[in-house]
Amino acid sequence: MASLTPAEKYSIISRNLQEVLGKEQIETILAERDLNIYWGTAPTGKPHLGYFVPMTKIADFLEAGCHITILIADIHAFLDNMKAPMELVGKRAEYYTELIKATLTSIGVPIDKLKFVLGSSYQLTAEYSLANMKMCSKTTEHDAKKAGAEVVKQVANPLLSGLMYPGMQALDEEFLGVDAQFGGVDQRKIFVLAEKMLPALGYKKRSHLMNTMVPGLAGPKMSSSDPDSKIDLLEAPQDVKRKLGRAFCEEGNIAENGVLAFVKTVLFPLRSMNGKSPVFTILRPEKFGGDVTYTTYEALEEDFKEKKVHPGDLKNAVADAINELLGPIRKWFDNDKLRQLTEDAYPTPKPEVKAVKSNKPAANANLPVDISRVDIRVARIVEAKVHEANPNSYVSTVDCGNGDVRTVVSGLAKYVPLEEMQNRLVCAVCNLKPGKFQGILSSAMLLAGSNADDSVIELLQPPAGLEAGDLIEFEGYGQVDRSSPEKLNPKHLIFEKVSADFKISPDGHALYKELQFKTKAGPVTLKSLKEGRIR
Repeated sequence: MASLTPAEKYSIISRNLQEVLGKEQIETILAERDLNIYWGTAPTGKPHLGYFVPMTKIADFLEAGCHITILIADIHAFLDNMKAPMELVGKRAEYYTELIKATLTSIGVPIDKLKFVLGSSYQLTAEYSLANMKMCSKTTEHDAKKAGAEVVKQVANPLLSGLMYPGMQALDEEFLGVDAQFGGVDQRKIFVLAEKMLPALGYKKRSHLMNTMVPGLAGPKMSSSDPDSKIDLLEAPQDVKRKLGRAFCEEGNIAENGVLAFVKTVLFPLRSMNGKSPVFTILRPEKFGGDVTYTTYEALEEDFKEKKVHPGDLKNAVADAINELLGPIRKWFDNDKLRQLTEDAYPTPKPEVKAVKSNKPAANANLPVDISRVDIRVARIVEAKVHEANPNSYVSTVDCGNGDVRTVVSGLAKYVPLEEMQNRLVCAVCNLKPGKFQGILSSAMLLAGSNADDSVIELLQPPAGLEAGDLIEFEGYGQVDRSSPEKLNPKHLIFEKVSADFKISPDGHALYKELQFKTKAGPVTLKSLKEGRIR
């Protein structure tokens, strides 16, 4: 803006960033003219709430008079270990472009001042290809792997495509004609590579602006490829509520709290745009203190730390705030054209068809999705040990009956003392497809109950007098054929849909819908929990 001094422009450009590389270079440019910046995103998985962080910074850049290029990096999406198949890349690039425009518009950012560029529009030219060859001739395998360590999907035997990714991202700065690149702090190693390699190729060195990463609901950062860690920008309101309800949000814990971090990195900055005073309100009954309003994040964090704000109340307030944010974006996509684009970019998975023996049902797709599909048994933990690589998990040897002994990994070490894990009866789901967890193949799931904020988690308790392998029954439903059980593939979400109806009754009984988990010795119960969920 003409009315802003170079110092004021730099202040707006750099606010709320985690790090700036090349501050002096930016200040020199601002003394002469406005800054040219690019932000790029590869169209892989569906964009999530974390995208609001760069969107708010793009608003800052525009306020400071910067010229902004948004790169839809379609070639990069394919190079990153083929996260986006080539036949879908084009449609996903269209989807990303439309969704980013919808998101920016929803928070009041004028998209007519932005320049959208498709990576393939220049990355497939002869000039770019020659520059890329020169980049490859000066970049070692070690440097390429190191640069992409936090961005490119890491595998044991990396493809050449993934090794090319960081160098091409560096070259984009030259071919887009910018002064600076903006991205997450997870891209820092790529930015350092760019600062080293571009001058080596005869190009000028650019500056780099890095924002903080939004923690996921169940991990270190939100990821487009991990559905449990993120909320999509087109997520349905009820799914937002459900995911927030399951998010880790331990009472008083401000260090490892994705819900609280979202308020800090997204909600308060968004509500501070255009000089507005941010307001964040938590609604709660009078008997729990009544509604409370915060105008600074620091005040909210302090109250949460002092346990003056309950995790359940915080989750409800954040879910309402997210649904308010996503409403305009959902409306933007509420038409046949964009619904079809969404389906073309992310086709609905077709039911998996497998050959079956003649004495089995022809297709599981026609079976009801209910508790009759799930093999839940009484099992006995023979021995449990703390996971060598993760102190928050146990590795247990579990007897599931009739000589069926399995290894089970469970994230219970923060909640259940090790001594309580030894030689005890549990409820185990025994027909899930085995999967690797934290490097160990786990072949069953131990069912546990939790309260609303996951501060208390307890294993389900079968009554005394039972043996490993004894049945857990549900009135009106049949049992899984253990001689030839169906293996529940996590891709089909059978168990996930059934377990959504698991809960804890007010008298501490485990329920499926309104039916007790029944055994020949009586119902399955919880040690202390009265109401809650089972997972």
